[in-house]
Amino acid sequence: MKASTVSCPFDQWGIDIVGPFPMATGQRKFLLVTVDYFSKWVEAEPLAKITKQMVKKFIWQNIICRFGIPRRLISDNGRQFTGKLLEDWCKSYGIEQHFTSVAYPQSNGQAEVANREILRILRARLNHWGGSWVDEVSGVLWAIRTTPKEGTGVTPFHLVYGDEAVVPVEVGVESARIQNYDEDNAERRNMELDLVEEERAKASVRLMAYRQRMKQNYNRRVIPRPFQVGDLVWKKVKPVGDVGKLEAPWAGPFKVIEKLRSGAYYLEDEDGRQLDRPWSANHLQPYRAG
Repeated sequence: MKASTVSCPFDQWGIDIVGPFPMATGQRKFLLVTVDYFSKWVEAEPLAKITKQMVKKFIWQNIICRFGIPRRLISDNGRQFTGKLLEDWCKSYGIEQHFTSVAYPQSNGQAEVANREILRILRARLNHWGGSWVDEVSGVLWAIRTTPKEGTGVTPFHLVYGDEAVVPVEVGVESARIQNYDEDNAERRNMELDLVEEERAKASVRLMAYRQRMKQNYNRRVIPRPFQVGDLVWKKVKPVGDVGKLEAPWAGPFKVIEKLRSGAYYLEDEDGRQLDRPWSANHLQPYRAG
């Protein structure tokens, strides 16, 4: 596992799809999610279906128009994120597209973490209040943005705006800053803004240390399977919905035709057709006939 490097907000975003959920108003059943790799700020939008055109519109509205043009966009190689339309559009803004290895979501770990957090909070809110999942999305995003993250030690809101958001509990119990509110607080606010870069620098150091720990823990747990060019392998089948759970878990054989420095492999099928994307060694097994 490699630890990705990012040292400032809005430079690198992960993007992914969560769902399908139970059908909501407007036939919405999917959630398009993006997360900033530095601040952990999350944006999400419920949609009925997700096409390349909708992904492009989502990136424009939720990333570029709010936070500026990113340097890199990380996704899996799902058809919604690939193809000439999106590739040419990203290139026109100087955005580098990075695709994770097939069936290797750890490469887009921040999006996976955001997905799990969204699902956990959604489930908790629906169990408590009921209602439609679509109506809870804004509240879920608010909870994520105002909760300190282990990697940075602070909230996404703080790293984006330089101060903490006033949350409902503060109004109810009148926290110190509510009680001592000063209408003419321009001096204090300017000081906070001056400290934003310092806070981000501290978060960057904490983030690098956290990622290094995660990398070491992962590498201790995972035993790599080295393959050589010419080896025959099984590849893991990624389940798709309930139907996918009934399919055989491995497919093949496939031949290894190229080994990448990252530990991923390019494969070709029995007819000599190369698969579109590299596969992680964690999702391959040596092929044994019979």
